[in-house]
Order: sequence, then C-alpha cells, then structure tokens
Amino acid sequence: MINFPTCKINLGLHILKRREDGYHDVETAMLELPFHDILEMVESEEAAFTTSGLEIPGSGNLVLDAEAEFRKIKVFPPVTFHLHKLIPMGGGLGGGSSDAAFALKLMRDRYLPEIPNEVLKAMAAKIGSDCAFFIDGGLQFATGRGEVLSPLHLDLKGKFVVLVNLGIHVSTQEAYEGVVPNNDRPSLKEILNKPIENWKEELVNDFEQSVFQKYPQLAEIKKDLYEHGAIYAAMTGSGSTLFGIFEKEAQPISWSRPVGYETYLKL
Repeated sequence: MINFPTCKINLGLHILKRREDGYHDVETAMLELPFHDILEMVESEEAAFTTSGLEIPGSGNLVLDAEAEFRKIKVFPPVTFHLHKLIPMGGGLGGGSSDAAFALKLMRDRYLPEIPNEVLKAMAAKIGSDCAFFIDGGLQFATGRGEVLSPLHLDLKGKFVVLVNLGIHVSTQEAYEGVVPNNDRPSLKEILNKPIENWKEELVNDFEQSVFQKYPQLAEIKKDLYEHGAIYAAMTGSGSTLFGIFEKEAQPISWSRPVGYETYLKL
C-alpha cells in the first residue's frame, strides 16, 4: 500500500502564551499543499523502516511513533515502511508530522477500516502538534498547541503559491527561543477574514522576527516575493521555508540568494 504525505503552510501564526505543560498556546491557519513525500507499507517477516530521497537526520522517525500508537489498538503482522523523502526537514512545512499522519491512514485502511478520522486525529495529536491536521488536511484553523482544529472557509481557489527554501534547518526549539508570547491583540481569525490585500500589513508569523535576525537571507527572499508580485508572503511555521501567494502564475524569479529549491503550485 502506498500514499503521498502532503505538506502545509501557515497563514499567520500567533504565539499566545506558554502553558504549564511546557508547550505554547497558538493560533494559526494551516493550508494543505500538494507537494508530497511518498510512503509505502508492506507486510514483511521482520519490521523495518527504510528511506530514500533527502537524508533524514537522527535515528528515530515519526512514522515509527505512529506505528507504535496504532499497535496499541490493533495487533497486526510486522510491516516495512519505506519513506521517499522530498519535503525538506526543518522548513516549517510539517513533512514529518504528515508522514506520521499518513502512516496512520495506511494502517487504518489495511487493518481497521471501520474507525473514523476522529480516532486517528486523537492518536495523531499524541505524536506531534501538527499531526492531527494532516488527517483531514484542507484548510483549518488551529488553536491549543496546534491540535484543536476547526474548518476555515477562505476563497483561495485559482491562486498560486510559490515555495522557496534555502536549505536552512530551523529547529522548533531554536525558533521558540526568540519569541515573546502575546495574548493581547486581535484574533488571527479576525485578520484572515479581511481581504487578502490587507494581510501584508496585519497577518504575521511570530517566528519571523527572531528567525530573520539569525538568518537575514530569509528576509531577503520574502522581499523578493513581494517585489515579484506576491499578494502575501511569509515564512511558514517555525521556518525556514518562505511562500508567496500570487493572483496569477508567477514567472521564474531571479533570487537575491541561492535557493535549495522552489516549487510552484496552483490552489
């Protein structure tokens, strides 16, 4: 069995306050994009996890965490997961969380097809803050630590998104170190309901200030996106991927800095 874990961008991200459990309360809108990894699951004599594509640092992987969670509710034979990695790590695109969520979908479809998405979301929320979003995907408003989700209705159909990544890895811990929480400002949802032309001045990602100070070349990419006609441009998540939303398909851009990749997608 095979599926295609997607990625996401954040349309604004407010860090509201630090919680007693060490996490932060946030509010953000997450938009699923059709730029994806490839995940395969097959039954095997011994359990295994293999990868190809982009190199994945470290010894663990959220796919294995997802398998461990699913085995708590269902006994099934050993499986091998193979992950072909295309979504960059540490880029704020949620690729690792997506891989875990899509692993849960593979196991559900094969071994327990009767359980609904709500059960998978509860399992996914134990694995990572963004994981639950990828069970339904689409466009959702997230609160809590990112796992409390509700549908969001914005008309972005027909617009284009450009993703730009310089190959810089920004860890979530690193990004949070420079953020001062702020719970005294207009709701992000209120800002999102305004015309998209207003977003440039009002819709912020709180991680940008500290991440841009450490990596000023990211701020230059954001500037390039606006100079080439983006209606709205921002960093996604805790970084370091930048995105621009365009009314029309963007022409290839001459970047002020070398980029690791750029991707053009239609919404």
